[in-house]
Amino acid sequence: MTTLSTHRSRSTRIPQRLTVLETLSLGPRLRRIRFYGEALQDIAHAGPGAHLKLLLPVSGANSTGDAQWPDGFRSVARAYSLRRVDFAENLLDVDFVLHGDDGPGSRWAIRAAIGDIIGLASVGGPPLSSAAADFHLLAGDLTALPAIAAVLEALPATASGAALIEVTDAADQLVLQHPPGVQLQWLYSHAPSPLTGAVRQIRWPVEARVFATIAGESASVLAIRHYLLRERGLPPASLYAVPYWCRGWSEEDYHDERHRCMDGNT
Repeated sequence: MTTLSTHRSRSTRIPQRLTVLETLSLGPRLRRIRFYGEALQDIAHAGPGAHLKLLLPVSGANSTGDAQWPDGFRSVARAYSLRRVDFAENLLDVDFVLHGDDGPGSRWAIRAAIGDIIGLASVGGPPLSSAAADFHLLAGDLTALPAIAAVLEALPATASGAALIEVTDAADQLVLQHPPGVQLQWLYSHAPSPLTGAVRQIRWPVEARVFATIAGESASVLAIRHYLLRERGLPPASLYAVPYWCRGWSEEDYHDERHRCMDGNT
């Protein structure tokens, strides 16, 4: 089980195999894949929603690898959120957003089967939450849902805050575990995105120590980040704001820009 952190997660390089143990459809656009990993204790430092760098097979490669893995395993690296980890059973859950064959992550997740193998290259990234916060603000779209859900589960029962999640329609909504004091609001996508406007409606006590977790489409994340920093005076250290994708860009084209933002987020 992951817990809240007040420090930046260190990026630990732990190349290891992850074997698909189970797959579960969470909705029309989200698929959970449960992996078995022999050395998951190596990521015991990881906080909820931590960045996982997964090594996924390139198109046409054997997803089960071979005896020469990783030397014989042709792969491409992509970042995903740690949804849940069970150290006692060596199990790790990752929720994949499905968007057809546009990108190696979705392409692999759609076809993933029990026994398939991928690689876990590293774990790290900035913290997505803070145990010192009095008010927790979380906002994002379907791509951010796994990270937001992980943070909500790790919050103490007495936590206060608001979680705003933008999805395509009701079919994407999930039953999420969250403290009673954290208001959960589902928003349905349209143009322009309703997320920034919804965040602007959230109020918190003037003296509250606020931590904001913002992720999803680039334009929304940057707009909310600007609002929180410039208009609400939130300290940069109290903000996780990372764009996971950009409208009009393919996953391949936006990959480098996304990681530049992630690496520079403080």
